[in-house]
Amino acid sequence: MWSMVVSVPLLPAVVMVLGRYRVEVAALSHRALAWALRLLRGAPCVRSAHAFVFSNCTHGKVDSVLETFDLYADTHPSLCISPQIAEALDAAVKRVRPSRVLELGMHCGYASVRLLRLLPPAGRLITVEMDPLAGELGEEVILVAGFKPSQFQVLPCSSAEAIPTLHPFLESDDGTGDGLDLVLMDHDPQQYLPDLLALEREELLSASGCSLLLIYRNQRAEDHREILDHIRGRPGSYCIGSELQFMLEISYRKEKHDGI
Repeated sequence: MWSMVVSVPLLPAVVMVLGRYRVEVAALSHRALAWALRLLRGAPCVRSAHAFVFSNCTHGKVDSVLETFDLYADTHPSLCISPQIAEALDAAVKRVRPSRVLELGMHCGYASVRLLRLLPPAGRLITVEMDPLAGELGEEVILVAGFKPSQFQVLPCSSAEAIPTLHPFLESDDGTGDGLDLVLMDHDPQQYLPDLLALEREELLSASGCSLLLIYRNQRAEDHREILDHIRGRPGSYCIGSELQFMLEISYRKEKHDGI
C-alpha cells in the first residue's frame, strides 16, 4: 500500500524520462536482456546445441553439421549461431585465404567448423575457450564434422593464458613459422585490446599480413573504443577494412620499424 502511495506521484516523471530517452532505454534493456540470456542460458545452450547437432547431423559431413546448426537456430535463438555473422565470416576468410587461424571464444563450435572447412589441407586452427565444458563439446562437434586432430587445437583456458603459449602451435614441420594470418575475436570485448597488445608483444601476427575480425554481439560501438583508438593511432600498421553492424575487419602489416 505504501509503495503505491509513494510511486503514483512519480509516474509522470517516469513517463517523461521514458519518452525523452526511449531509444537509449530500449538499447539498454536489449543489452541487459542479451546479457541475462548469455548468463542464464550460455551453458545450457551449448549443451542443447551439441545434443541436437550430434543427434541429427550426418557424421563426417561438414555441410550437414552446419546445416543442422542452422536448423537448431531456427527454433532455438542463440547468440552463438548467427547466419549474418557466418556469411560475413565466410566472405572474409575466402578473401584472406589464411593458413594459421586463432579463434578467441569457441562457444558451441559453430564458427570453428566454418573456419576449418575453408582452410587449406595444411592449415591449422587454434581455438581458445575458457569454459571447459564448451571447449570439450565444441571439440567433439569439430571431430563429428570430419576434421582430424592434426588440423586444430582446442585450448581450454583464458585468452590471456593462451596467447603466450601459441608459438609451438604455429611452427611448421621444419620448425619455422610466420605467425597468424587471421584472428577471430568473439569472446569478452573487454579483452579485445589486452589480447591484441599481447599478440603484438609476442609477435604472433604474421609480418606479411594478418586480418583481425572483431565480432559485435549486441554491443555498442563505444564498447570497442579503446581498441579502435589503438588501431587508429597506428596507421602504419593497421587499416580498418569492412565495417558491418556486427563485425569489424582490420588489416595488420608489421612496419619495418614497428618498435614492438
